[in-house]
Parts: sequence; structure tokens; C-alpha cells
Amino acid sequence: MPLPDHLCSGVMDVDLRHLRNFLAVAEEGGFTAAARRLHLAQPTLTRSIRTLEEALGVRLFDRTTRRTALTDKGRELRSSLVPLLHRLDTALTGLRKGESLRVGFNWGLPEGLSGTAARFGDETGVAVEFVRSDTPLAGLDTGTVDVALLRAEPLPKGLRGVLLCEDTRVAAVPGHWPLAARSRLGWAELADLPLVVNTVSGVTFPAMWPAGRRPTVGAECRNYDEWLEKVAAGLGVGSAPAAAARRHLHPAVRMIPLDDAPVVRAYLAYPSHGAHPQAARFADEAWRAAEALATKGLTADEQPARGC
Repeated sequence: MPLPDHLCSGVMDVDLRHLRNFLAVAEEGGFTAAARRLHLAQPTLTRSIRTLEEALGVRLFDRTTRRTALTDKGRELRSSLVPLLHRLDTALTGLRKGESLRVGFNWGLPEGLSGTAARFGDETGVAVEFVRSDTPLAGLDTGTVDVALLRAEPLPKGLRGVLLCEDTRVAAVPGHWPLAARSRLGWAELADLPLVVNTVSGVTFPAMWPAGRRPTVGAECRNYDEWLEKVAAGLGVGSAPAAAARRHLHPAVRMIPLDDAPVVRAYLAYPSHGAHPQAARFADEAWRAAEALATKGLTADEQPARGC
């Protein structure tokens, strides 16, 4: 049965959010700390408490310029609400048991995302399941996943998401080519070489170079593993995010840092309409975790782009 948005008692309609806001003020001992905890503007919280008092017809707090204290009625309400809301939270959390959030990817999950998924499952009761899908939208286009890691810009119409990380590129060069002896390569140099193109989930295409100076297509494939094997066979070169390349090596392919190459951005995306109820929350928590990882121990001037 769907849960109501408010609790009804006789002629009183009391919004559940007002009750949670009341408890926050009571527990924090003031509006400023409670507003910070609830991520609300203080005037919004003040209006919420005033609305609750008017609905109940009692004063819940004695307010002065120096302190905020519960009235007798406020203490009575707090004593009743604490066990009531605890039971409600337990019941709501129980509903999520067995629920899962499917996260699609083509290849190479960014650093830390698995840890974020584990914490998310512990906190919400919703298990995060990673699903590899070799489709352009990593399973969002076929409906097999709820959220997807996409390395595409801009995000396709009908999707929203967060920028999770961005990474530099490396060139993938056949190990038996003389070029594999180089310590660095320039992005423009790749225009003179055949390119192995992953047509489904790749991040490198001839159109990324200026017209009139674009690489020819040496071979095409449909996933990262095939791409590596075709490069290893000497059918051409390619490029990939540096972090992904470090995690997916091939003994016959040399990964070489690229200068002046466009960065690769990775997004966590989900449908703009009809998304899984936990999709936006998971994307936001993954974004916050990526930001913390990228800036850990650095000053504002030293902070780099979010690395993958």
C-alpha cells in the first residue's frame, strides 16, 4: 500500500517532513545547527516549525535571541515521536530488502566506485549490481540497467547525470611496431596512422581530428577486449583513458602517454523520467566520493581534475 505524504488526525493534516524538522531542532538545540544538518535554509526551517505549531495549535519551542528551548508540549511530542519515527524508518528500510540498483558499464569502472556501491548498499538496503553491457548506452538503451557509466559528450537527450571523473589519454600501440619504443606521443601524430575504432563503446574516432588530417580506419570492433586484440595484431593504434589502460593491459600492446589529447570524461547517467527511485541518490553519493578522492590532502590551488 502506498505511504501517505502526510499523517491525518481528525481535522489535522501534519506533514511528516515537519515532524522530522521538529526533531532535528529539538535534538540540535537550535535552528542554525538543525538547518545545517537538514541542508535547509534557516528561514525555510523556521516556517516549517511555525506551520507545525499552527497545525497542532500548541507552541513547541520557547524562542529568545539567545536560546531555543522545548516547551512542555514540545517535550511531550518529542518523547512520542522518537520511537514512532524509529519504527517507521525501520519499516521503510525493510521494504528495500531484496531491492537492487543495476549499474551498467562497457569497461573500466573508475577508482572507488565499487567501494561507494558497497557503502550505499549498507546505508540504504539497496544492493548495487554492476552489469557489463556492450551497447552504446551501457544497457540504458535496452532497459537492462538503471544507471550507467558513460564516456560520451554531451549526454544523450533524455538522460541526466553527474560528471564522475575525467582522465588524460594514452596511445595504444602494437608492441612490435618501432613506435612502441617512444616514451611519449603527440595527439596529432596519430592522424598519420591507421586507427582501431570501437564503434559501440569507444572514445576515439577519426572525426576528433581536423578535417583533411584524420586517421584512416584500420579496423573496427564492438568492445574493449576486441579493441585490445586488434591493436595487438598490428591493425592500427588507438587511445584510451590512462587509468582504464593501467587496469586492462595486454602483453602485446604498449600504452604510451599522449600530449595535447582531449580528456576523457565519465558520467553516471540515468533517465530524466521514470528513473529508479535510488538512481539520483547513488549518482550524487558517487560524485561526492569521487570529489573527496580527487581533492584528498590537496589545497584549492593544487586540486586536479577528477581522476578516473
